[in-house]
Amino acid sequence: MQIRILGCSGGIGPGLRTTTLLVDGVMLIDAGTGVGDLPAQALAEIRTVLLTHAHLDHVCGLAFMADNLFGEIDHALQVHAIPETLAVLRQHVFNWQLWPDFTTLPDPVNPLLVLQPLEAGRPLMIGALRITPFAVSHTVPAVGYAIECDTGVFAFTGDTHASDALWAALNALPRLDHLMIEVAFPDEESALADRSRHFTPAGLAAELDKLRHQPMLHLTHAKPGSEQRIAAQCALALRGRRYRHLRCGDDIQV
Repeated sequence: MQIRILGCSGGIGPGLRTTTLLVDGVMLIDAGTGVGDLPAQALAEIRTVLLTHAHLDHVCGLAFMADNLFGEIDHALQVHAIPETLAVLRQHVFNWQLWPDFTTLPDPVNPLLVLQPLEAGRPLMIGALRITPFAVSHTVPAVGYAIECDTGVFAFTGDTHASDALWAALNALPRLDHLMIEVAFPDEESALADRSRHFTPAGLAAELDKLRHQPMLHLTHAKPGSEQRIAAQCALALRGRRYRHLRCGDDIQV
C-alpha cells in the first residue's frame, strides 16, 4: 500500500495544502485543498473517498472534485463517512445553494456522488484493503481509519485529542506499523488546543504512553506559522520515538 500525502497542513499558505491522502492512486482519505494538485487523469482514477469528519479543511476539495469530474468519468464516486458527516454534506454543501447537489446529478438513479454511511468499529473491504473506522475525540463527530493490507497496518487519526477510546482501538489492532497523527498547536497554546480538541507536542507525548505498539509516527496538521515551534518542542517531547513531520509530496509505504 502506497500513501501519497497531497495535503497535511492545518491551514493554507504558500506551499501548504490541507488534509488529503491518496491511497494506491484510487482512494482518498479526506479531501482538503490537496485535491487541487492532482492532474485531471489522476483525479479520474479515484473511486473512493473516506472522510474523517465534516470540517471544511477536510471536505472542501470534494466539491471541486465533483465539479471537475462531472461528465468526465463513467463511474460513481463512493463517499464513505459516518452519518453525522454525511448529513452536513447534504445540508450545507451539496444543497443547490452553496454547491450543486452532485448526489442527484446527472440524475438521482445515476448520481456522480454516492454517500455511504459507515459505523465506527465495523470494518469494510475496499479491494484488498480491510478498513476499520474508529471513533476519535474532536469538536464534531469524527473517526480515524485503520487500514490493513498484506504487508502491514497504517492508521490515520484525523483531527483528534486525548481519548481512551482512540488508544483502545489502536491497541486492539494486531500490529501497527505506521501512525499518522496530528499535532496542531505549540505547547504554549495548550488552552486553545484543548478547546478545539487538537494535540500539542507535550499533550501528544503524554497520550502516546497509552499505545502498546511502537509505530513510525507521521505528524500532521500543524497550524501555519507554528511549524518551527512545534518541531522544536517535538524534538524534546518525542525524544526516543521514531517520527517525522509530514510535508506535501511525502510517501508512506506500508
